[in-house]
Amino acid sequence: MPDQYSDPYDAILLLSFGGPEAPEDVRPFLENVTRGRGVPPERLDAVEEHYRHFGGVSPINARNRELVAAIASRTELPVWFGNRNWYPFAQDAVREMAEAGVRRALVFATSAYGGYSACRQYHEDIARAREAAGDDAPELVKLRHFFDHPDFVRANADAVRAALEDLPEDKRDSARLVFTAHSIPTSADASAGRPEEGGHRYSRQVGEAAALVAAELAAERSAGRTSVNTDEFDVVWQSRSGPPQVPWLEPDIVDHLDTLHAKGVDAVVVVPVGFVSDHVEVVWDLDNEASERAGELGMALARASTAGPDPRFADMVIELVEEHTEGRPARRLGTQPMAGCTANGAPCATDCCVPARRPDR
Repeated sequence: MPDQYSDPYDAILLLSFGGPEAPEDVRPFLENVTRGRGVPPERLDAVEEHYRHFGGVSPINARNRELVAAIASRTELPVWFGNRNWYPFAQDAVREMAEAGVRRALVFATSAYGGYSACRQYHEDIARAREAAGDDAPELVKLRHFFDHPDFVRANADAVRAALEDLPEDKRDSARLVFTAHSIPTSADASAGRPEEGGHRYSRQVGEAAALVAAELAAERSAGRTSVNTDEFDVVWQSRSGPPQVPWLEPDIVDHLDTLHAKGVDAVVVVPVGFVSDHVEVVWDLDNEASERAGELGMALARASTAGPDPRFADMVIELVEEHTEGRPARRLGTQPMAGCTANGAPCATDCCVPARRPDR
């Protein structure tokens, strides 16, 4: 690997999941996402209806273009945008970078966490895009995880405080904090991380991010800047897919609302800490299904916004870049193992977050 200071970086690539931007995009997008996973057509039919509820357009590409613009306004480095599953594809972006003469670029992937689909698969996307670009492909270095970065934590905490304003005033002090992230198969979570870590990197990082946001809110409560109850909070999951016989991380957000209702909880703030920006799974699962169930239970529900649109999020991206370009010290609030490419240039290990073996069906 070239020395990160003597051989400087000359671009940034924002790498994301992708999403359809027209009704005719929905089915081919979903087929890209699920290719090789054995997802039955009837499951795709159901998810396709979620997208059509929003006109066949996911908000994720628009949010990512806004983030690209925010990053570009903070740096002199050119910023490209590419996706794993839909246009603009990462392969096309890297090919354009090569044609523009980019030799060495940093990659910001829009996932804060570890695990196969959240991290290792982005390394695979990078390798595939470089192969498609040919001999002139730039070196691409993925930036580290940021689930415990102070700016990410504080952006989520401020989103909770704003969401509280949407609750009836007499329910704000007692509202339950419920943090959500995308569920994955338990076998995939067990293999997330390096073997000596005991796996579970993804769920442990999500849990730590939730605890850090709650701690930030507790400090604000002590200072009199918020009244939200941080004595207890929950980490739950959403967006499960796949056959019912395959165990996934639980509880599901909608099921958990039933549990809280049985305990007498009458108000919740749902915090999508597992997501950087809104996309169809966030707005469908939380703003539709969870919100509808809360209404049936007579429970007040407010959903916090995702951290991506907060100006501090783009500031954080620049700080992650400067860890490599200027040797800036890494700021972290947590203790869970971190990967991606760390500030000292150490990449992920080859045995980190290997795909879990698909169970027999």
